[in-house]
Amino acid sequence: MSSNNASGKVVSVDAQALEQADEAEVDADGFEVVEDIPELRATVEQEIQAKVDANHPNGIKETNKERIQGTTLEQEERIRAREAELERISVRAKVSKQDGRAERARDIAAKRSKERRREFQKRAASVTPMADPDRPDPREELSQDELASVNEQTKRLSEKLDGWTRAAISRRLAERVVEGASMMSAVVGVHEELQTASGHVIPIDKLEEVNRKEVSISGRVETLWEPSHPSIAQVGLIEDESGRVRVTIWKNSRAPWMEEGEQVCIRGAARNWYEGRVSLAVTGWSTMFFPERGRWWE
Repeated sequence: MSSNNASGKVVSVDAQALEQADEAEVDADGFEVVEDIPELRATVEQEIQAKVDANHPNGIKETNKERIQGTTLEQEERIRAREAELERISVRAKVSKQDGRAERARDIAAKRSKERRREFQKRAASVTPMADPDRPDPREELSQDELASVNEQTKRLSEKLDGWTRAAISRRLAERVVEGASMMSAVVGVHEELQTASGHVIPIDKLEEVNRKEVSISGRVETLWEPSHPSIAQVGLIEDESGRVRVTIWKNSRAPWMEEGEQVCIRGAARNWYEGRVSLAVTGWSTMFFPERGRWWE
């Protein structure tokens, strides 16, 4: 075996070229025989420099899903992991900024809504002084005995007036007392005022006393009869503890069907008059609710 084959030493590119030049063959005419391009291998210093360049930040930025040249699998995994972590940090930063922007937008919207509501209350105060948001609390002007009486009457009224808080009732009572009304007169006046207030269910016997077009009632369907006109879906009587009223349901309202004997709550019913008596009509603006429907446990 020749010494060239036994040697495992890696020589430089220039040395390989010189060695091949010495061993070059010539043809019969004396010209050098050109063989295939010799295999060139990098020196140890070149391989080391390639690894250094591959791990340099400027060399890492352009990496892609293919193998990174000049790195081991372990080095490549660390590079990929670092790139993934940087991507996650970037995404979290973007999401954080968006969340902060949404929260600031909600705060601004709430502040503007509060300002608009306050401005509306100030305008309403020119008609109803009770709506003034800057008015002082009338309970501060009461004596200790008057305040105790107001609190006692508030507790009684809260049991009769659904949908009203004790704070609202006591403040309205105190306002009437401060205005000069006796405690008894204030209790009666506040009860009637809040009982028929807009948006609240009112007793049927108070329908003639309210001064607005739409009202809300709750009662039981006493009886139903055949409509007198094809545009009417149902007509009948609804009664509560205070009285009864005729209710007409128009077909265009697309209201749910009523059954005799069931409890019903109607909101936004149109108040009108029929044969000299107040009556109600369910229109497309009205809503109907049946609290006992679906109560399978009874």
